[in-house]
Amino acid sequence: MTSSHGRGPLHLAAAVDQRAVYDAGSYTESVRLAERGGLDFVTLDDGFARPGPDALAVLSRVAPATRRIGLVPTVTTTHTEPFHVQAAVATLDWVSRGRAGWRIDVSAGEGEARLFGRRHAAPVAALWQEAGEVADVAAKLWDSREDDAGVRDVATGRFVDRDKLHQVDFHGSTFSVRGPSIVPRPPQGHPVRVVDATDGQARRTAARYADVVFVRAVSHAQLAAVRAELRDSASAFGRDPDHLRVLASLVVDLGDGEHAAEPGHGGGGPRQTARGPLYRGGPVDLAELITSWYTDGTVDGFHLRPAEPRRDLERLVNGTVALLQHRGLFRTFYPGSTLREHLGLARPANQYAVTPVTGAVTGAVTGSVTGAVTGGAS
Repeated sequence: MTSSHGRGPLHLAAAVDQRAVYDAGSYTESVRLAERGGLDFVTLDDGFARPGPDALAVLSRVAPATRRIGLVPTVTTTHTEPFHVQAAVATLDWVSRGRAGWRIDVSAGEGEARLFGRRHAAPVAALWQEAGEVADVAAKLWDSREDDAGVRDVATGRFVDRDKLHQVDFHGSTFSVRGPSIVPRPPQGHPVRVVDATDGQARRTAARYADVVFVRAVSHAQLAAVRAELRDSASAFGRDPDHLRVLASLVVDLGDGEHAAEPGHGGGGPRQTARGPLYRGGPVDLAELITSWYTDGTVDGFHLRPAEPRRDLERLVNGTVALLQHRGLFRTFYPGSTLREHLGLARPANQYAVTPVTGAVTGAVTGSVTGAVTGGAS
C-alpha cells in the first residue's frame, strides 16, 4: 500500500511512558487511545536505573486489552541472558497475537553494572556489538522451532516433531547459547526489532538488524543524512534498504492548544533540549511538520513522545492524527492484524526449514536438542 504521494505509507508511533505510575489500567487507557488513532505501535521505555514497572511485563498485561496496535517495550541486552530475552519477547508476541516488537538498548553505566556484579561497564561500541549478537541469536532461537513443530498427539504421547526442532550453538563475544528455544516460533516469525540510532555507535547494529530505526534530530537535513547512511549500510550488509523504516523521534508539547508554534518550532523544525528534539506548539502545526518531512522523503514516519503523557497523547490522536487522516496522509483503519503488517514488512522465512521444492536448508542444522544456556553475558 502506498500513499497518495507515491511513497510508502506514513508510519506513526507514540511513547506511553508515565513517571512513577504502577497501575496497569493507566497504561491500558493510553494504549487504547493510541489504538483508536490507528497508530502503528506504542513504545514503553525501561532501564536498570529507571524507577517503575518492567516495560515488557506491563505491555504483556496490556496486550489482551487491545486488538491491533503494536507493543514495543525497551529491552536492555547488557547484563541480561539472551536466551531469556528472546523467550520473553516471543511470549509477548504470542499474548498479543503477533503485535510485539522490542527496542534494543544497552547499559553503559558503572552504577547499573554494579546492580548485577558480574562485570564492569564496557565501551559503548562493544555493547552495541553485543546487542547485535543478541538480535542475531534471538532470530536463530525463534527459528529453532518450525511453525508446525508442535504435534500434541495425546494418544501417542508425542507432542513435538523432533525433525522440526533445530540445534542452535551460538558463541558471541561475551556469551554462548544452545537451543532450541522453549517457546514456539512467534506468530510474526521474528518480532519487530527497533533501535534508536541517534548515537553513531548504534548505527551499525541498526543497519544490520533493525526493522525500525529512531533518529532524534532537529532538522530534516540532519535526518535525511542519517537515513541515507543507514540505507547505504543496510545495503552493504546485503539487506534491502526499502525494508528499513526510519522514524524521526520528537518530544511533543501540545500545551499551547491551537496556538501557532513557537519561533523555531513547527515549520522551522524542533529545538534541541536535554530531552532531545522538542516540538512545542499546537496539533495543527505538528501536522504541518509531519507532512513536510514525510512528503519530501526525509523520513518514513514519526515516533512522538508526549511531554505531558495524558494531555499531549489525547491532543496528538484527536488533533494531529485526525487532521492527517482527513488529508489522506494516514490510515483510518488497520488493514492487517500484526505489527509487521502495519509496517509493510514480510514475515521472515525460517532459516532452518527445508524448502519443499529443493529440499535445501537456509541455515546449518546439527547436533542434539538441549534448549539450555551455556553461558551468560559476562
